[in-house]
Amino acid sequence: MPQSSRVVVVGGGIGGLTAAVALSRAGREVVVLERAPSLEPVGSAISLAPNALRALDVVGVGDEVRSHAARVAEGGMRTTSGRWLARTDATGVAERFGDPLVMLPRATLAGILAARLPAGALRTSCRAVLADPGDGARPARVTTPDGELTAGLVVAADGVHSRARGVLFPAHPGAVYSGFTTWRVMVPVPGAEFVPHETWGPGRLWGTHRIADGRVYAYGAAVTAAGGRAADDERAELLRLFGDWHEPVPSVLAAVRPEDVLRHDVHHVHPALPAYHRGRVALVGDAAHAMPPNLGQGGNQAIEDAVVLAHHAGDLPAYTAARLPRTAALVTKAVRTARLAMLTNRPAAALRNAAITAVSRTGPAFFLRTFDGIADWRPPQDVTPKPE
Repeated sequence: MPQSSRVVVVGGGIGGLTAAVALSRAGREVVVLERAPSLEPVGSAISLAPNALRALDVVGVGDEVRSHAARVAEGGMRTTSGRWLARTDATGVAERFGDPLVMLPRATLAGILAARLPAGALRTSCRAVLADPGDGARPARVTTPDGELTAGLVVAADGVHSRARGVLFPAHPGAVYSGFTTWRVMVPVPGAEFVPHETWGPGRLWGTHRIADGRVYAYGAAVTAAGGRAADDERAELLRLFGDWHEPVPSVLAAVRPEDVLRHDVHHVHPALPAYHRGRVALVGDAAHAMPPNLGQGGNQAIEDAVVLAHHAGDLPAYTAARLPRTAALVTKAVRTARLAMLTNRPAAALRNAAITAVSRTGPAFFLRTFDGIADWRPPQDVTPKPE
């Protein structure tokens, strides 16, 4: 196969794997290089909105993903005492946007995507470094412990602290700390009965959801200094922060072992990059536009990136033009939402809660409208790259 048809994907996360599947379907020779020994953390789940499900349909895995996912049928927002601020009926999402909100383990989604790759295309425990982005006359170069690879296209899907981003745009400040850290767990909680919810307290929040295999996926967040770690273990830290909140939070924490907890500081890319490409390299997902998780769109936007990149693989400026305005606007919206959710001032948090309660009384249509311009996105149906 001509060298110009080879694609090297740096990073085996959701965006990188989706891009690899899409480009492979378009006839490219694809190699995925993932530095970790496995694809996704086992204690993490992902929420997929209709925009991402439509993109997954384009690469042929949408129905399989739906079959493994739990449909988010209802939910709402609560105070730390358990009082409901707002209740939502997620069935309206499907009626308005053509698909529901669904949730599944990230490892399951990664496995579905990896299974669609050609044999030998995925290499784990492989640390890759972008050596040269290339240009119209020469290929891009990536170095690995096993030697150098050249490619007509490099997809840099190497995450929020992307080294490739620094090579392409050395003057950009990179990802900045969003002001809070997150914890995630995914555990069986026998007998737990609850309505999926997100609870907001001053400078803290907690979410509880159920996935299709019956386990509970829960996450916490708290305003704290960057780089912190618990003095004892992260489960003890969660008990300190959330142990006296309403049920099912204590029951979930009682089922958690210290080794079940994932902790990560949250970062976002601001200001926006000048482009999502340079030379023969395209950035996707968090490498391009990391955002706080408060809109639930980080992974969804990486999936969108992947199918749009496959469509514009021979015209990277068109890829940037298609993706940068949308994702930059969503980063800004996610940052604003995070600041509202993580208010530390108690009077301000009380005013916020009162406003949420008042708005919720107008009915579910208000909350559904917050997805307009996000969940109604439609992908290009043809992922065959244009000629270079």
